Amino acid sequence: MTVSVFNLFSIGIGPSSSHTVGPMKAAHAFVTALNASTVERVTVELFGSLAFTGKGHGTDVAVLLGLEGETPDKIDPDIIRPRANEIIQQQTLRLNQQKNIPFHLERDLLFNFKDLLPEHTNGMRFSAYGRDHALLSEQIYYSIGGGFIVSAEEALLVSITPTKTLPYPFETPKALLQQCQTHQLSIKEVMLANESAFCSENEVKSRLMTIAQVMRECIDKGCQTPGILPGGLQVRRRAAELFLKLQQKGMPTSHEHTDSMSWLNLYAIAVNEENAAGSRVVTAPTNGAAGVIPAVLHYYLTFYPEARPFDAIDFLLTAGAIAILYKKGASISGAEVGCQGEVGVACSMAAAGLTALLGGTVLQIENAAEIAMEHHLGMTCDPIGGLVQIPCIERNAMGAVKAVNAARLALLGDGHHHVSLDKVIQTMKQTGKDMMSIYKETSLGGLAANIPEC
Repeated sequence: MTVSVFNLFSIGIGPSSSHTVGPMKAAHAFVTALNASTVERVTVELFGSLAFTGKGHGTDVAVLLGLEGETPDKIDPDIIRPRANEIIQQQTLRLNQQKNIPFHLERDLLFNFKDLLPEHTNGMRFSAYGRDHALLSEQIYYSIGGGFIVSAEEALLVSITPTKTLPYPFETPKALLQQCQTHQLSIKEVMLANESAFCSENEVKSRLMTIAQVMRECIDKGCQTPGILPGGLQVRRRAAELFLKLQQKGMPTSHEHTDSMSWLNLYAIAVNEENAAGSRVVTAPTNGAAGVIPAVLHYYLTFYPEARPFDAIDFLLTAGAIAILYKKGASISGAEVGCQGEVGVACSMAAAGLTALLGGTVLQIENAAEIAMEHHLGMTCDPIGGLVQIPCIERNAMGAVKAVNAARLALLGDGHHHVSLDKVIQTMKQTGKDMMSIYKETSLGGLAANIPEC
């Protein structure tokens, strides 16, 4: 499957790309293929991690709105909860905005804690019935991380079916480095050429600038919004208070001032509080890790005097290349490999992007990405209460700090190092396989099990 940078940086809603964005897309895909006039009832069954943490991640709400024909990139986040409550209370669903059908939440949306579907832990089964309970259509979808979904049929082909011919194809770090060396191109140039196979170069750059702007808006909104995050843990939003404190101290004029790192932390926390609140965010490469990339990018744009707004294009292209390597070589799904596949990958992406902006060579960029992931290996995904709040919000801040440090370390060297990014990605994949399922977004282990009183 050909993966575009715009698959990895997509504008959507919080709190989870795999548990909110993916299920809404799947529900929308299912109803779009139906003849709504013949449907009398729809049922949805959630499996694996979607069952265990679906309520905390808003999977049930996302499915309801997806069945009504909504999509993550178009929906107004402010109407999601109110409309879902109306569906539940009135027990009526507006199927794909075409026909009202009965929908009883406890009967028609099932959380299956016992079974797993064969291709991925994040499985969903949608069924549509006509008169006399006749089955009209049934489809299985998998939410495979980062908002990506595949049908049961596509899941069998996703790793081997190309969908676009690219000028500089790559699937591994070694292949990417070879493309750069053979054609004397930077990573961002390889990516720009590949993305231009989908649309014009000007459109690629314009869309990337839009993504950077949405990231900035998310930071700004998070810095201005106090209150309590939804979900029942009573987690207080901190970004607005931190923003006021840092403003009182005064904004540093350069990254060389140690206080600039406090702003980096603030940016990441602001984004992930917005994500936890179900607001508009950019999946990067997942929602649980949505704060790292915006934080590092806007830390650079704010505190490096030589920074220019359009540097965001090079940053996102470079970071996107690294994300593709993890997507193809391992996973970006916390339900599959733990948080090393979310915050770990985002940190690796951000480290590479920052190194590129600071003039790093291709080898130094690869080294920065490797350093960042090496120190996230084995990180569990253990959200308390199934909510993308604790430890997720602070974990993004720590990932952003690690990304900056990884870039600095890489730039101090010449790019040559003992452990390649290929080996780290292989190790990450194997570690994810070895990790017990309770540590992979089920909220059955780690902090989720040991601090339930939060």
